[in-house]
Amino acid sequence: MPQLEFHTFVPQLVWLAITFGFLYLMMARVALPRIANVLEERRDRIADDLDQAEQFKRQTDEAIAAYEKALADARANAHEIAQATRDKLNEETERQRKSIEARLAEKIAAAEKQIAATKEKALGNVRAVAIEVADAVVTELLGSADRAAAERAVDGELK
Repeated sequence: MPQLEFHTFVPQLVWLAITFGFLYLMMARVALPRIANVLEERRDRIADDLDQAEQFKRQTDEAIAAYEKALADARANAHEIAQATRDKLNEETERQRKSIEARLAEKIAAAEKQIAATKEKALGNVRAVAIEVADAVVTELLGSADRAAAERAVDGELK
């Protein structure tokens, strides 16, 4: 085997050094800078992606905050509208209730007047009928009657 012959060992080491040096120079001058550039570009792209992700996160947080504020404002506005509507309906209901109560009070007063007038008329008729009946009974029993005495007796009983 020629690798193990010691008289060719020195030239093999020289060629090894020359080949290693050439490969080292090629790697140092060509391949490693390209790899370094690729790694740098990759690192830059990752950093840009992280920056962009952070920016998107900030924008998302701002959008969420704006949404929550708008939602809170909408809820407050809806609450105010509902309260205003309740107040308006309560006022309208109260106004209608008072109007109905006033109309009912007028109708009750008119009905009471009509009842009082009807009662007076009925009592007036009762008085006349009672006087006639008392006069007829006294005439039937006694033969003669005093109309003024019958009127006084009926008036005394009606009061």
